[in-house]
Amino acid sequence: MSGYFRASRRRPCIDASALTQGTWNPGDAENGRLLEVTALSKAFAGIAASDRLSFDVSTGEIHAVIGPNGAGKTTLVNQIGGQTLPDSGSIKFAGRDITWLPAHRRSRLGLARSFQISELFLDFSTMDNVALAVQAQAGHSFRFWRAARSVPELRKPALDALARVGLLDRGDFPASQLSHGEHRLLELAVALGGRPRMLVLDEPMAGLGPEESTRMIGLLRELKGEFTILLIEHDMDAVFALADRVTVLLSGRVVATDVPTSIRANAEVQGAYLGS
Repeated sequence: MSGYFRASRRRPCIDASALTQGTWNPGDAENGRLLEVTALSKAFAGIAASDRLSFDVSTGEIHAVIGPNGAGKTTLVNQIGGQTLPDSGSIKFAGRDITWLPAHRRSRLGLARSFQISELFLDFSTMDNVALAVQAQAGHSFRFWRAARSVPELRKPALDALARVGLLDRGDFPASQLSHGEHRLLELAVALGGRPRMLVLDEPMAGLGPEESTRMIGLLRELKGEFTILLIEHDMDAVFALADRVTVLLSGRVVATDVPTSIRANAEVQGAYLGS
């Protein structure tokens, strides 16, 4: 989800007056690299969470980031999303330096993030949650409230996003009545509602059962190519089923970036993380 959303039961208002699409230029990415992270460093109380960390994500790929607990995955994704600023280094998106941009500015450029812990407006319908993402992506303040379903500019893309994730028949249900697996799907619909160019998905498989995980893997596979996806995930079956490339973190450093077959065979990765 974008930086606009937090778990909430408040009633924000919708400004339907001037909805516009994001302002990214398809020609902006340099040499096919949509996201470039260079020498990124971040420390907390003297402990390095990101240690001159560098990698890139190519347009159209699913790029997974894996690592044990404490490897620095959350700090990395917070810096990419704009929730945390680095101490040094740079982040480029579509050729533009976004290192110091706030989260909402990154969202407007087409960078959409979901969160490891579900963050939705629980008292709102599933459709209203997505409709608010459509509005937020355009960067307008919530000046007044009326039901999102009554605003055509919000309703159509919200319904499209819900259909994409298989929640169209749940559009009128309050988000609080959805199952955990449906919450994960709704978070993805919220991200899609913002018309992103890149999805940053923070452990979308977390808490899912086998059938739900299979459904999510199938959905992400369908989105592959249409959207560039940065996938932070502990589920190795999902990672190796989906990823074009995998970056492995350990103690805030990049241990390896390679295709999944090479990552499986990497001795340092095996010893540090895969346990074989």
